[in-house]
Amino acid sequence: MNRDDLESVLGRDQSASARAAWAELQADADFKLSGSPAASACLLWTVWSHRHQTMLDTGVTPRPGLAAAIERLDAAGTDRVYLVTIIGAQRRFTVFLSEDLTRCVACMG
Repeated sequence: MNRDDLESVLGRDQSASARAAWAELQADADFKLSGSPAASACLLWTVWSHRHQTMLDTGVTPRPGLAAAIERLDAAGTDRVYLVTIIGAQRRFTVFLSEDLTRCVACMG
């Protein structure tokens, strides 16, 4: 996946985190795509929902977009997803892409 493809995928997603990630890419942020689909969205939902609850229980402020990303991972069910990390000047993002790399399943950061 090249930068233009990732910008296009994020540009079609209307979530606040995806729009912010898109803006960071426009500002020349670095990004890295995992080499293969990481896992099913439901497995990642399990991990991230537990982390979110732990943050809430301990008073840690969750990452922007985390709650919405958890909902979207849950809705994606058993679909396998790729992970993309975007490291911008202002924020760091975790993007979950569909297995065919054409749709943003969820984004946080």
